[in-house]
Formats: sequence, C-alpha cells, structure tokens
Amino acid sequence: MDTQAALDAAIVEWLARAHPVPQRPRREWATQGVALLPLGERFAAVRMPADVVHAAVETGDHDEVAVRLGTLLGGSIIYDRRVSGGTYYALVQGHTGLVWPYEDTAACLSFGTYLGVPRLDQQQPPGTYWVVPPRYEGDLVPPRSIVALLQAGRSRMTPEAERG
Repeated sequence: MDTQAALDAAIVEWLARAHPVPQRPRREWATQGVALLPLGERFAAVRMPADVVHAAVETGDHDEVAVRLGTLLGGSIIYDRRVSGGTYYALVQGHTGLVWPYEDTAACLSFGTYLGVPRLDQQQPPGTYWVVPPRYEGDLVPPRSIVALLQAGRSRMTPEAERG
C-alpha cells in the first residue's frame, strides 16, 4: 500500500470510529456516499452559512472557496448544498460547543446531533462533499480561526451605513 493510500485508510478509520458501530458508516459510505456520524466525542462541527463564508473569502467560486478556506482555517470542512443557501461545516474539537459564544451566527453542533459526512474521496459537487478534506487523523479546525472568518464575513455583509 502506498503512503497516500495508507494515510487515507487511517483517516477513514478515524472518521468511522466516531460511530459506536464503525462498520455502519463504512457501509453508508459504500452505498450512499455519505454516513451519519454522531458529534461530540471525536469531534463537533460548526455550522457556517454559505453567505457569511462567501463574504469572508470574497468569492462564491467553488475552487476559490476551497483554496481560501484551506488557507484560513487549515482543517477539515464539509459543504452541504442540500440545506437552504448551502452550509459549511468545520470539524472542531468535541468540547468546543461547551464554550462557543457565536451561536447567533454559526451554531456549534455537538452531543445529540448527527452530521452527514461524505466519503473521503467525495471532494466535488454534487451533493455533500469535502471542501477541505482531512489531511491526517484528527485534522480539526482551530475555533479561533473560525471566529476570525465569521467576524470578517459579518463585517463585509454589514452595510457601510451601519458600520458607522
């Protein structure tokens, strides 16, 4: 097995182990391309509206958004276009929701919530896909990076008159 294949297998195993029955997400990835994984233990997810993200990175172009989010956030990010307006999910440490003060802009989903996580090789539309796939086991986004992104997006969305 080559190095990339071994790394991909380790990442898939890390994701699958988020589920109490790791065989289940493997089956779901094989049959549906997306598996429902419980949040809170292994990781949580910050749900970021596409309009805020696009304002922050100053583009809605799929490829440009991927590059800029990879640079700005540096961790695993999923995009789900099935949600109204589109939604980005940044994977963060499981305990982030306990201290997350930005629920009004981007909720932190944790215990009691399941997230549709695409198969690792699903990195383009259509459907749910990785905008920034995990590069290694435990590749999570630092919450402070998300805060900076949200602040930039909200600032750019606020009309000049309101900013003073």
